[in-house]
Amino acid sequence: MGLTIGVDIGGTKVLGGIVDETGKVLATTRRPTPADDVARTRDVIVEVVRELAEDRQIDAVGIGAAGWIDADRSTVLFAPNLAWRDEPLRDAVSAGTGLPVIVENDANVAAWAEFRYGAAEDAADSMVLFTIGTGIGGGIILGGRLIRGAHGIAAELGHVQAVPGGHPCGCGRHGCIEQYASGSALVRYAQTGVKDDTAAGAALLDQAGGDVGAITGPMVTEAALSGDALAIDAFRQAGTWLGVAMADMVQLLDPQVIVVGGGVVEAGDLLMKPALVSYQEQLAQRAKSPIAEVRPAKMGNLAGIVGAADLARS
Repeated sequence: MGLTIGVDIGGTKVLGGIVDETGKVLATTRRPTPADDVARTRDVIVEVVRELAEDRQIDAVGIGAAGWIDADRSTVLFAPNLAWRDEPLRDAVSAGTGLPVIVENDANVAAWAEFRYGAAEDAADSMVLFTIGTGIGGGIILGGRLIRGAHGIAAELGHVQAVPGGHPCGCGRHGCIEQYASGSALVRYAQTGVKDDTAAGAALLDQAGGDVGAITGPMVTEAALSGDALAIDAFRQAGTWLGVAMADMVQLLDPQVIVVGGGVVEAGDLLMKPALVSYQEQLAQRAKSPIAEVRPAKMGNLAGIVGAADLARS
């Protein structure tokens, strides 16, 4: 199969790209996402594909969307940031473009991109991806195959329970790891720290205009990079829990590589240093047995289109 198109659909943008068989992106285009309008979002996807396909031989289209995708890779069962509910996206886009289409979860396509062309391209067998943003997403590759589960919604790594009876999660459960190791958890740690010790949190409080509730993730990152002890400790707490989550995946799946990506990871060692300490402590009982190497993601903002386009070849 030659050229394919990958489309990455987020709450604010629809990004499309032409991708060749080596994972190289040859051209891109983007549109704003009309997130509250199902029909218009569908039309925008079709427009992006048609623009990219003009005067080119395109073999297939892959779409990555945040949400639950059915086992047939055809229907968006639920999308938290878009208006899709049981949306037959594959057939609609195929009808509008005349091309074969597959639909996949956005974290899954990012995982596939990292496995095929990114941080884990040397791993022939297995990889686990954690994406750390406002929440936590994930993807699992085992035996060189993307693990989707019986119903297409496997690898919801952020919703593995870490603390029974813990903080309520948007998924309806309590104590999910997303509530302890994500960007939203980082902010909560910082806000709690400021409330407990306003003197120690003076710099963050000043950034937020005196309103603890206005503290944001970028503020915490900026403060931590400037050496603010309270902000650094917020990263320590989030990183410690991320290490726990990574160790759980090793115990469960024994992957070759764990890849960590997402916006919060841009803070670098602030998050990853405590995460790696915790990871190694959690697995200390394995002594000299091999454990998965932890690596930062490489594909960045192109992961969605590259992974989706490559999956469209299968």
